[in-house]
Amino acid sequence: MDYQVSARKYRPGTFAEVVGQPHVVRTLQNAIQRNRVAHAYVFSGMRGVGKTTVARILAKSLNCEQGPTIQPCDVCPSCREISTGHSVDVIEIDGASNTGVDDVRELRENVKFTPFRGAYRIYIIDEVHMLSTSAFNALLKTLEEPPSHVVFVFATTEVHKIPATILSRCQHFTFRRIPRADMLRQLRHVADHRGVHIEDRSLSAIVRASDGSMRDALSLLDQAIAFGGETVRYADVENLLGSIPDELVHQLVEAILAKATSRGITILAEALDQGYDVRILCREVVEQFRNLVIAALSPSPEQLGRLLELSPESIQTLHAYARQADPALLQECFTIFLRMAETLRGSAFPRFLFEAAIIRATRSFTPSDSSDKRDDTRSRAPHADTVSEASSLSSQRIDQTPAKPSRRSAHAQPRVHSPALSTAAIDHRQDGHKHQKEAESPERATRPNIALTAARQTPPATTLNWEAVMEHVLNEYPNIGAFLEMGTILRAGPDEVVIGFPQQDSIARARVDKPETRRLLTEICTKITGNPMPVKIVEIRDAQAAPPTIAQQVRQRQREEEAELIREVHSHPLVKHALALFGGDIVAVTRCSPKEAS
Repeated sequence: MDYQVSARKYRPGTFAEVVGQPHVVRTLQNAIQRNRVAHAYVFSGMRGVGKTTVARILAKSLNCEQGPTIQPCDVCPSCREISTGHSVDVIEIDGASNTGVDDVRELRENVKFTPFRGAYRIYIIDEVHMLSTSAFNALLKTLEEPPSHVVFVFATTEVHKIPATILSRCQHFTFRRIPRADMLRQLRHVADHRGVHIEDRSLSAIVRASDGSMRDALSLLDQAIAFGGETVRYADVENLLGSIPDELVHQLVEAILAKATSRGITILAEALDQGYDVRILCREVVEQFRNLVIAALSPSPEQLGRLLELSPESIQTLHAYARQADPALLQECFTIFLRMAETLRGSAFPRFLFEAAIIRATRSFTPSDSSDKRDDTRSRAPHADTVSEASSLSSQRIDQTPAKPSRRSAHAQPRVHSPALSTAAIDHRQDGHKHQKEAESPERATRPNIALTAARQTPPATTLNWEAVMEHVLNEYPNIGAFLEMGTILRAGPDEVVIGFPQQDSIARARVDKPETRRLLTEICTKITGNPMPVKIVEIRDAQAAPPTIAQQVRQRQREEEAELIREVHSHPLVKHALALFGGDIVAVTRCSPKEAS
């Protein structure tokens, strides 16, 4: 017998062999058993998920010599003719090439004839959405009052193009994408049956590339077997699919998360030297960051395995890596490269754009360890309290080792580049009156006042101390706070809180918009205000016109405080004297505790 591709050779012949469509199979079997077969069906779904195959199995079940039955014998003349496509009672029509009203009129004339061998005449019209409007109109009357021996099965990948008048006269079945586990099982069965040795991760790569289509997966498996022979290696599958090696993608993602800009650009150059497409690489990076975001939200590898189509080893590695990463940073990187993937489609300079995305991802977002760095931003006071006394004049500049900020910080250390000055701690206790005023207001010295605006220019009048809300959430529920900071306060009182998220931050919005999260935020707001204060989450469609996010306002306030701190240190007499004596300039000021300054 001539060679047959796997998609034809291993096509299901009975309902029991159908993969991934249990809801369709069960309904049709029950209808056959109870003699409740409809006169018209619409099978919709993406390519390669079994629409035409199930239509043929239905035809065999209805016209089998032992039927109607849910288990056609597959050996009687009727079953064999239907399997080979030679049955006079099962007419398959290509809707794409028979679109005119004359074709439908011919069909209407033929439906009146009784079946030649079986109990039914079954008309299977593939890609029925390609019929013209007049052809659909000509079909309406026949569909509404067909002969009792006729069954229509319409298959389509674009059900929205079928007129509602047609759909209302049919039973509609939606075919789903084939689940990953079912596809892996079927591919393993085919490979074993053909005596081919292939790794599980190679099959997983084929499943991902097929995007839920069993026919595509079997076609790719045939290509892999033709390329590698009886032993198919993972490298062969990668070359065949034109995909980027996982190791290279992982190295690039790790460089981005480590803020290694030079290393990231070097890896990109290596990928281009090996002939890989920039657009494909960008898609792989987007998928990797998406997987990391999902992994960061998944409590266990088992749940992550149900969400991602990856091998168990990859799931374990991904989950362990995501546990160590900042979810806010992962979301930021995902957004950057997702937008870049859209931009690359029509660009004449894809490499330059991808390099710019790497630079932006490694430099524009400062990764905060979700607890320590937040404490940093909340512990910085708006003003410098004191600077320590000069202690030594030995080397080239003031000590640049930043002191770790603390909640009770009251000291600052200026860092001055100078050819002769090494360490200096300059006492600023002359401003005793200023320190006394700030000591009377410890809340002001422990964290910045987060002024959340409903517009870019003017803050709204509010009855809710949102600063206290964020303080509580970030301290007690850091995982929620990391996503909440991506939102924008559109309203903060007097009777509700409205938080908006741009469309590109859909993951953060979904995380905050969970019922339990909204309930938690409502309880916190109500406790702080003493009045019922429900929290509402909305989507911001025009992201450019939206106010700054909470995180952006915190970072802006932080930059303003640092600039103000540098200005204050510049005005100190001893600092002025040191700069005049040794030259250089102040490049950074770090606040430290009284104990560290002494």
